[in-house]
Amino acid sequence: MARLSHLRKFSQTKSSPVRNAVESSLPADRNRKNAILLPHRTLPTAKGQDLDAVNVIYSHLIHSDWDKLDESVSCLTPFRIKHVLLKSQKDHHLAFEFFKWVELKNSQLITLDVNCIALHILTKYRKFISAQSIIKKTLSDASIDLDFPRKLFDGLVYSYRMCDSSSLVFDALFKTHAHMKKFRNASDCFCWMKEYGFRPTVVSCNAYLSSLNSLNRGDIAIAFYREMRRCRISPNVYTINMAIKAYCDLGKLDSAARLFDETEAMGLSRNAASYNTLISGYCSKGLAVEALKLKSAMAKNGVDPDGFTYNALIAGLSKDGKLSEASKLLGEMKSRGVPPTVVTYNALMRGYGETGNSMRASELFEEMSKDGIKADVLSYNGVISGLCKEGKTLKAARMAKRLDKEKLAPNASTFAALVCGHCVRGDPDRALRVCRSMIRNGFHPDGATFEAMLSAFVRCRDFVGAVEVMKEMAKRSILPKPDILSHIVQGLSLNESIKL
Repeated sequence: MARLSHLRKFSQTKSSPVRNAVESSLPADRNRKNAILLPHRTLPTAKGQDLDAVNVIYSHLIHSDWDKLDESVSCLTPFRIKHVLLKSQKDHHLAFEFFKWVELKNSQLITLDVNCIALHILTKYRKFISAQSIIKKTLSDASIDLDFPRKLFDGLVYSYRMCDSSSLVFDALFKTHAHMKKFRNASDCFCWMKEYGFRPTVVSCNAYLSSLNSLNRGDIAIAFYREMRRCRISPNVYTINMAIKAYCDLGKLDSAARLFDETEAMGLSRNAASYNTLISGYCSKGLAVEALKLKSAMAKNGVDPDGFTYNALIAGLSKDGKLSEASKLLGEMKSRGVPPTVVTYNALMRGYGETGNSMRASELFEEMSKDGIKADVLSYNGVISGLCKEGKTLKAARMAKRLDKEKLAPNASTFAALVCGHCVRGDPDRALRVCRSMIRNGFHPDGATFEAMLSAFVRCRDFVGAVEVMKEMAKRSILPKPDILSHIVQGLSLNESIKL
């Protein structure tokens, strides 16, 4: 995993290990006058037996005579393979077929140089999927060689002019590192490209930002976005959206809002995802009112709220206990023809469940079923939680049994709700039995679940039961709160008949 400090390289220039003689002229797609010049390395001319073999193999290849090609496998060498690839480079389909055939017949003949020539040919004709498949395999096969990413880059540099290539070959390499979530390699590749005056496309930069955000590395994403701007790589709306998300994930909502406001000044039109990203960020911080204002701005600017918009708002309002406003949004959602999903209903049911309104949670569960939306375990948990908070453990248990019929497995939240339900009902012994069943099923009770049981045992003045709970807590290195522990110690000292 790349570290934030590693990104200092984005603004630094390092000397290249390439020391060969260089041409005085720059390739057409270079964009920096002070960039390191590319080396001009050529492939020695094929002579004698090498030339005869290359001509014979090439003839069989252009005539698709694969049977005769199979007969010539024994005379293949990396040198001859490179010459055949270069002879066939104007027909990228033919070149790639030959490359795959060699790989199938004898993969050991596919050297770094052979891979590089194939990549130049494919990327020159914009066959990026095929090129990325070669890069992925090459990097995976050499994963134990930590220096291999640099060797591959240098191999492409050395063969660049020989293949009359384009910067797209380096762009493909950078993008593949990003897709593979090899962030250190991607940042290295970006810096090496800069040395030679190359820049990745905004699409590849977006792939890198997306991978960073998917692993919650908003710190690196923002650093990279800033470096993109310094390098004058023009962002598109997707770039901005991902930078906004990174700011939101880091809790920097002011920066996210500022970038959102700057979008149009960059000549970009905000889309639904732009609004949704910031709305989600506001809701995650309990700023549902600000999020609702942003939703109103969407309509004024001709951007229609979609399912993500409503789901984020309903979840945020429900979390804040503003269930009436959340329910109104569900109605608005339906009236606008935006279909609610299980995520929509789960957020509302959980909200009502948390407030102990099991009746409304149950009504929403039935409404969801009528809408043809299949419930998941979170749907059941929302209702079960509401029932348990009201001490309706029998109904909650029946609801939990329905999970089996629907081929759904209870999770930790299901068990925790049932434990707390029995505690509310004043039956800590049953709560402890459910807790042990929870453990047998591979789930781990949290501190809140244990605290609920301890409090219930103390209220019932069952200090032996409280000690049993403390034993389970000790196994998990969870300490009881001092006030509850004080009650337990006091209770035990007043009951000399208790033997532990």
